[in-house]
Amino acid sequence: MRPLLNIKKEKDDLGKQVNNLIKLTSLRTYIGFIITFTFLLANFSALAQDGLNTSTGKMYTLGDISVSGNTHFSPQTIVTYSGLRKGQEILIPGDKISEAIKKLWKSNLFSDINIYLVKTEGETAYLEIRLFDLPELNELKINGIKKGKKDDLIDENNLQTGVKVTENLLTTTKNYLTHKYQKEGYLNTKVYINTIEVKDSTSRPQVNMVLNIDKGQKVKVRDIEFIGNTVFKESKLKKAMKNTKQKNFVRVFKRSKYIEESYKEDLVSLIDKYKENGYRDARVISDTIVHNNSKDITLKINLEEGQQYRFGKIDFIGNTVYSDQTLKNVLRINEGDIYNGVELEKRIADDSRPDAQDITNLYQNSGYLFSTINPVEVNTEGNVIDMEIRISEGKPVYFNNISVSGNDTTNDKVIYRELHTRPGQLYSKENVVRTIRELSQLGYFDAEQIGTNFNNPNPNEGTIDLEYVVVETGSSQIELQGGYGGGGFIGTLGLSFNNFSLKNIFNLDAYKPVPRGDGQKLSLRLQISRFFRTYSFSFTEPWMGGKKPVQFSTSISHSQQFLYDPISGSADKDKRFNITGVTVGLAKRLTIPDNYFTLSQAISFQHYNLKNYNTGLFTFGDGYSNNLSYSVGLSRNNTYNDPIFPIGGSNFSISTKLSLPYSLFNGVDYEELAEEREDLDELINNPDPNINPNSRTDAAQRIAEIDQERFKWLEFYKIKMKGDWYTRLVDKLIVKSSVEFGFLGAYNQDRGVIPFERFFLGGDGLGNFSLDGREAIALRGYPNQSLQPLDENGFLTNDGGTIYNKFSMELRYPVSLKQQAKIFVLGFVEGGVSYNDFKDYNPFALYRSSGAGLRIFMPAFGLLGIDFGYGFDPLPGQSKPNGWETHFIIGQQF
Repeated sequence: MRPLLNIKKEKDDLGKQVNNLIKLTSLRTYIGFIITFTFLLANFSALAQDGLNTSTGKMYTLGDISVSGNTHFSPQTIVTYSGLRKGQEILIPGDKISEAIKKLWKSNLFSDINIYLVKTEGETAYLEIRLFDLPELNELKINGIKKGKKDDLIDENNLQTGVKVTENLLTTTKNYLTHKYQKEGYLNTKVYINTIEVKDSTSRPQVNMVLNIDKGQKVKVRDIEFIGNTVFKESKLKKAMKNTKQKNFVRVFKRSKYIEESYKEDLVSLIDKYKENGYRDARVISDTIVHNNSKDITLKINLEEGQQYRFGKIDFIGNTVYSDQTLKNVLRINEGDIYNGVELEKRIADDSRPDAQDITNLYQNSGYLFSTINPVEVNTEGNVIDMEIRISEGKPVYFNNISVSGNDTTNDKVIYRELHTRPGQLYSKENVVRTIRELSQLGYFDAEQIGTNFNNPNPNEGTIDLEYVVVETGSSQIELQGGYGGGGFIGTLGLSFNNFSLKNIFNLDAYKPVPRGDGQKLSLRLQISRFFRTYSFSFTEPWMGGKKPVQFSTSISHSQQFLYDPISGSADKDKRFNITGVTVGLAKRLTIPDNYFTLSQAISFQHYNLKNYNTGLFTFGDGYSNNLSYSVGLSRNNTYNDPIFPIGGSNFSISTKLSLPYSLFNGVDYEELAEEREDLDELINNPDPNINPNSRTDAAQRIAEIDQERFKWLEFYKIKMKGDWYTRLVDKLIVKSSVEFGFLGAYNQDRGVIPFERFFLGGDGLGNFSLDGREAIALRGYPNQSLQPLDENGFLTNDGGTIYNKFSMELRYPVSLKQQAKIFVLGFVEGGVSYNDFKDYNPFALYRSSGAGLRIFMPAFGLLGIDFGYGFDPLPGQSKPNGWETHFIIGQQF
């Protein structure tokens, strides 16, 4: 019995057939062998493809098909999978046998497969399929890496128990691990894999595998040597290599390990350095790695610099939409400039910036999606290169269909109203980029995964379909925390639904867990401690009426603050300060000067009620104040794309908060009251022992009455300005620069500046338990609200400032920008100061600090972070630098 076909190694089988033929052939049949061998060679291609020449086969009806060898699969399963069946008419030898063996091989379950013709009875043929299972992995032992890395290695290489162990698996695993550790700087990595057969009760072939990984030591670059460089010094060329650095004990951020992929990128950067300076023919002739020892290497790079070129004439060919002068203004390259091929490409099409000012964007923002711009060197005389910018404008393109996919929760209308592209509208790349930014700013989708698909482009008709692809992310947040602060335990419960649907609030089927999808925002917050309680509710509709981007917002809050009793150490609830407030606001997106501007207006009312609440801030312990104010603000925000980690753009705002000028029409003579109050202050502070103590008491009571009259209705104006700028240095290394300024003033100087609405500088910027309308301004490296002005006698006022300014700069880099968690690290320097009067104001006499921090944003919990800041200056009234402070950040950004 011989196999009909074994295609595991078809060419080898052909050789075996020839060898067997030689062994069986005697000298007397040598001539017959020559004839047979010639026949086999003539039909080699057919044998290699099908295993046998089927032209000489005979048609049979299959009888029984048996299965032998060593396999745990049932005979019926194997026969069924082979495609052969009893009663089938097939050609033997023929294609059906070949196809059966190929199907069994493709299963990757067997190590050897043969099909034998057992016997024939007339026109009936009986076959036997003999095969052997591939061994399964029983146990795996990994040596040479840390225990915590082993699970990842098993998953990455599919080395789970029970996997079929093939030669391909062993080779792939070895190559993967060798390359993996070489990328990490272990250039001498060696991987050894041993397999040992084991027996078990099931008789299945199994092996134990031992995986030995010898990473060796990291190979570092001892030196980088350049040969042939005359234009640039070695130091300049080494600086151009961003990722590959030679050993230097002062280097902190860039290690000197050798990574081949990064090294190849740096060779390109090296030539780009030359091209940017006119040496367009520069090239690396050779680069050599010299192994000094097992620990370090020397890189030798042989350069050919060529000569420096300059731009000659630059002509535009094919342009009809824009004049030559317009295109030259965009290109910004003139005759005689040093030839810079890298910059030329960017001025034609800058792939690194979607909003770049280049010629390609100029055309695409005007509808010419299918335009092509190709710079061609047409003449080179000496070192001068004449250029032609050849332009094929094509037809203007209009949007045909605009669609959105991936929004499983957010309603279509919420997305479509943010689109800056419409069907029938002229194509504009600028509008596409702007739409992606707007969708990112909503906060309902993963900003890193928003994309576009251009479908059905039709250059002849000038139409294209555009699909925006979004990925929903958790937009609701829950804040549940407890901590110790302000002399006691503080518990907080906050719920924020940022994609709320008010219209479905009575639809029980819409609660998943709350009605969502209409883009509204609903927030509830409760905070309680021994010394205060605060409750707040707010609601925002970003498109009031659903037709225009007019945002309506309202909020209601109530808080109680209890006076601290120093004797008992607890809160005295008979001495309290209550604040009840309501705010209603409108914000409209403008179109002039551009549509990044927003005009916001709000009316707010706060009622302050004091009962036996005597502190240094208020001269009256019983009484009330009312704060009715109007706020107007203008802001411009064009940051992109991720609101958590912007990589570009700016955010600028200026606002004014005003009360009514009550002193103009309420009939009170505040000048007379101010003079009376000054006289009473002199009486109280007069050290004369002959003054009746009751007189001082009466004077203090009268001052409280005067101040109650002064602050019955708060009269003030407040101006604030803030600007943030985001600049990308390289990749996603971002610099955030910020400047802030605030001023609280009074219409009537006799009435004076109010004790509310003041600026308290220092710390993390969280309001904590201070509920008197103050604004907490962050300045890391100092305790919360500690940087307050000194009075005219040099004493700390504790009343906050009426003027402040602050400057800060952060260097940010993302660790992860995935949907589940966005994480970035930062380093910062900042400074700020506050004053009570412009006569003392000096914007540069700052409290300075620097430090580092971490931010983590998770959709369910919002922004969390920690900062470690060092204050370089002493606190007011102190003499030593403040030193280190730790700040925890919850739900806000600096």
